[in-house]
Amino acid sequence: MTALDDKINSQFPGLVVRKDLVKQVKGNAIVPTYVLEYLLGQYCATDDEASIESGIETVKEILRKHYVHRNEANKVQSDIKERGRYKVIDRISVVLNEKTDAYEAVFENLGIKKVAVDSVTVKENPKLLVTGIWCIADVQYEFSEDSRISPWILEHLKPIQIANYDFYAFVTAREEFTLDEWIDVLMQTIGFNPEAFGRRSKLLQLMRLIPYVERNYNIIELGPKGTGKSHIYSEFSPHGQLISGGEITVAKLFVNNSNGRIGLVGFWDVVAFDEFAGRDKTANRALVDIMKNYMANKTFSRGVQTMGAEASFAFVGNTDHNVPYMLKNSDLFEALPVQFHDSAFIDRIHAYLPGWEVDVIRGEMFTSGYGFIVDYLAEILRHLRSDDLSNRHQAFFSLSDSISTRDRDAINKTMSGLMKLLFPAGGETQEEVEELLKLAIECRKRVKDQLKRIDATYPVVEFSYMTKGGMKTSVQTLEEIQFPAFYHKSLSDDEDDGAVLEEHVQTETTSSPSVQNTVRTATKVDTPAEPTPSEDHVVVSENQKGISFDKLFGSHLRGATEIKLTDPYLRVFHQMRNLMEFIETVVKFKAPEDDVTVHILTSPDDMRMEQQVQYLEQVQLNAEAAGVRVTWEFDGTGTIHARHIITNTGWKILLDRGLDIFQRFEMNDAFNLANRIQEQRACKAFEVTYVRAAN
Repeated sequence: MTALDDKINSQFPGLVVRKDLVKQVKGNAIVPTYVLEYLLGQYCATDDEASIESGIETVKEILRKHYVHRNEANKVQSDIKERGRYKVIDRISVVLNEKTDAYEAVFENLGIKKVAVDSVTVKENPKLLVTGIWCIADVQYEFSEDSRISPWILEHLKPIQIANYDFYAFVTAREEFTLDEWIDVLMQTIGFNPEAFGRRSKLLQLMRLIPYVERNYNIIELGPKGTGKSHIYSEFSPHGQLISGGEITVAKLFVNNSNGRIGLVGFWDVVAFDEFAGRDKTANRALVDIMKNYMANKTFSRGVQTMGAEASFAFVGNTDHNVPYMLKNSDLFEALPVQFHDSAFIDRIHAYLPGWEVDVIRGEMFTSGYGFIVDYLAEILRHLRSDDLSNRHQAFFSLSDSISTRDRDAINKTMSGLMKLLFPAGGETQEEVEELLKLAIECRKRVKDQLKRIDATYPVVEFSYMTKGGMKTSVQTLEEIQFPAFYHKSLSDDEDDGAVLEEHVQTETTSSPSVQNTVRTATKVDTPAEPTPSEDHVVVSENQKGISFDKLFGSHLRGATEIKLTDPYLRVFHQMRNLMEFIETVVKFKAPEDDVTVHILTSPDDMRMEQQVQYLEQVQLNAEAAGVRVTWEFDGTGTIHARHIITNTGWKILLDRGLDIFQRFEMNDAFNLANRIQEQRACKAFEVTYVRAAN
């Protein structure tokens, strides 16, 4: 186990499970993750391998004996008849038979209806009346000559969830983890390997949990297919309900006026709308109006009576185009059905999670480490829903006065959710809060900036915050940084087809050097101009795309015949691939007739020295045919930390991350554009400074 796994097991004994075990026991059982982890938590909540193996076999045996497969329903019914009583794992819902004044259960997989169930069971588990819940149930069979009486009887029912938890013990144990460790604990809990994600990407994943911890929170995530948008809402918690966006009615979601029965918002903490996007989809206008009122006021009407609820809404769907296309031709909400592409509806969304920044799920992203039994964490998050931490960041920062009340409330709710997830017992620093505040502001700014494109009556808002010392910081979305020519373009602007847009890189520096942003300004010119190297400082945000070695180094390497690269970390395969791509840039920007020498100073890899040398020799051999002579030396002192490029034309390029600027991508996939084009890769956060050497 890793050090983090050891720490999780020691601080939360019996409440964690190895996440890869779910796949081992699931087989062909179509059950949510929280059901399987509930069972694994009973038998495998340990770090002892022998106990885990024994527990896995026990869980498999329970599923084999008691989980009902639809295609085996008749056999299980027969077993119940022959035995008189049998325990099953199934999704159960309950309806009231008004003719007999009795409650009747429906077993989804077992395929039986009109199963007698007592009122006490229904009162203890009201969600049975909505969409049903997964349970372990004892079912009896007693035949009666009276055809009106069902032979099926529900003797006992136990929802599959944690019976109790100690919240004080939870927050006490949280204090033993650093913020980085705690973020990784949560990432492993939702099934992901933290090492496969950058810091910003981790926070975006965790933002999907905010609806579980924050009442009446409205979040939308639109992005490409295959990024796991709906996973959290279908598999993570028994307190969330995932429904198809096109299969909801007023009666099902809010209240049935004919019988007064409350809908989903009255029973679930989170109602998520899957496949919500789609321009060809239609929605009931009355439903949209009631949703808008509920999202703004937490209430809805049943006739003349006003009712309240605290369910959060999560809207997830696929986009039809990439981000620059949407910004140039429409807006980032373009994929929504027409009835929901409404400024009043969109304005009630607290945060827009940029789904295009989330990678398509790959096998290497899943963890084999330990995380909380998801049902345990679900109960903790539900407990935290009653807390309000929306003002905690005000101890360090204040929002701009130009931010409206609705925008301010949205930012505060996102901050409250993030603080509950990461700092349930406090202890946060100003730097940690600033990172979260920027993300919260950005996610609301993304909503407001698009509203301005959709409805010109919305005013321009300056999204910024100030420290107690009066230092002001403006916040930009990542799309604004990457595509300013389109982001700030009004859809009514006249197109100038004869002009070429040329990007110039400059730096906008706020009062704090840690919150600098790279800004690209588009200027209309008649013909593309060859970039002129200049002294500069560039800051690239995490997940930013459109960056390449050609853009970063090309103009400053042009004309150089001697180049020295100092980077202590040129060891493993992806780092050596970066080195080879740097050589490619050198080849592109040198004159064909010139010979260029590239000398590399790096640190030796004591564990894999032979492989490291083989990599360098391969780079050397292949570069020579293109007129680039590669030499290298190992730093014997082990003290080099600076990373930079020096040319004999007088340029020094300071690299805070060296050449290792790209996030992980699938390098074995020949059909992955990121494997072939650097601009298609998401970047890590890094800075580059260009300095002209003194004469």
